[in-house]
Amino acid sequence: MNEFKLKQIGVVERGEDGFMIKLDKEYHEGLTGIEGFSWLNILWWANQFDDSEFRKVLTTPKPYKKGPDKIGIFATRSPVRPNPIAVTPVYISRIDIEAGILYTPYIDAEEGTPVLDIKPYHGSSDRVDSWQVPSWCRHWPETVEDSASFNWGNEFNF
Repeated sequence: MNEFKLKQIGVVERGEDGFMIKLDKEYHEGLTGIEGFSWLNILWWANQFDDSEFRKVLTTPKPYKKGPDKIGIFATRSPVRPNPIAVTPVYISRIDIEAGILYTPYIDAEEGTPVLDIKPYHGSSDRVDSWQVPSWCRHWPETVEDSASFNWGNEFNF
């Protein structure tokens, strides 16, 4: 089996008005031309779940109240997985190219989370018009924007 070496490019920090994605200086130039994208996909390492035992977990008992009694880890967005890689589309409220900082109201990552990569969100490659989900989660919001006001606490068994 191949081993891969990932390199952290920055870190998530909490700011006064939300979150900041602060890039290491050597990656600032990579932000060239990013102005104008309102949303970016942030790939990050769920470092709080980077544990050899968590990486062995392939199924979990009923994490969703309306879900099946047992579910495979690849059918969840849990950070507990063979490789704790997460992706979050974030709205960009401001960019400081020179300082290498992206400002966003929200990202579902913790303070100090390592950032692995940034990709622009674009409808031609990231949006799907005809998608399906299992019946147990069809009542979930259809967009990130609607997720902000959805009561996610009523969905989980933890």
